[in-house]
Amino acid sequence: MSVKSLIINPGSTSTKIGVFEDETLLFEETLRHSTEEIAQYASIVDQKDFRKNIILNLLKEKDFDIKSLGMVVGRGGMLKPIPGGTYTVSDELLEDLKIGKQGQHASNLGGILAREIGDEIGVPSYIVDPVVVDELDEVARLSGVPEIPRISVFHALNQKAVAKRYAKESAKNYEELNLIVVHMGGGVSVGAHKNGKVVDVFNALDGDGAFSPERAGGVPVGGLISMCFSGKYTEKEVYKKFVGNGGLNAYLGTNDMRDVMKMAEDDDNAKLIRDAFIYQVSKDIGSMACVLQGKVDRIIVTGGIAYNQYITDRLEAYAGFIAPFTVYPGEDELLALAQGGLRVLNREEEAKVY
Repeated sequence: MSVKSLIINPGSTSTKIGVFEDETLLFEETLRHSTEEIAQYASIVDQKDFRKNIILNLLKEKDFDIKSLGMVVGRGGMLKPIPGGTYTVSDELLEDLKIGKQGQHASNLGGILAREIGDEIGVPSYIVDPVVVDELDEVARLSGVPEIPRISVFHALNQKAVAKRYAKESAKNYEELNLIVVHMGGGVSVGAHKNGKVVDVFNALDGDGAFSPERAGGVPVGGLISMCFSGKYTEKEVYKKFVGNGGLNAYLGTNDMRDVMKMAEDDDNAKLIRDAFIYQVSKDIGSMACVLQGKVDRIIVTGGIAYNQYITDRLEAYAGFIAPFTVYPGEDELLALAQGGLRVLNREEEAKVY
């Protein structure tokens, strides 16, 4: 019997929703919110009723019977570090989303809205693979400074989704494979997936690995310390230089790789920056190959930048000796969330307890 699901993916100025029947998208919509609308609310959790009403009104406009839903799935937020999987939105999980256990982010509203709407119509509510998924081996946590451990913050939803997609298409179990997954979007994360767990990954948010369109990645520590104590910048200004204004933004004034590719046609500096990006991502792939002791079944490249064949071809030229490449461009977060809930309802896996 087919299952209809409502998928909710809140962003800072928008709420993306999709309605699926099993894995078939019936319709999707990106509901935009103006700065003025958002500014009315003191905190992210205060936006709940505003966003909920917009979602329900859209479903009415589509003449969709909300009572036909079999589940509601929301984007997971800044919870405590947890293993990957699909989680029932329990009371404890709900409370941590409300308080923002590891920070305030619009994605926290995903599980909150899923739980409230699900409870009202009597169906289960879930979140799937939030950014705080943490399956690191203990040895991977050491940075060299005890007060600053390495942490796991990455594109867990898409990384896990494409890894499981590859496993399914190969008629293999994700838990039996060793994979390196490369997500290239506004941030870049490269993860080592060993027998169903991401045992090491470059922190895509604020401190590891290759530079990306908006982030500086790993930088020389001495230079960073000197910048912090130069007196030229506040703490917030330094952070913004590295997260948001770093990477391609810092070098070329754009966070769009398509612009960079056009610049590189007749600009040697843009060509150098593009090639440095590819070079650094390739080094990250090599690092994760060492984590997996060279036993790599597949290298999977995904995210928006994976649409660029020049970049994926150059990555393969660098790292193709490690393992064959598979490219799944883009990221279909709505489908990934729906698939996570379906795996539980179809008893392919059990819902995890937070």
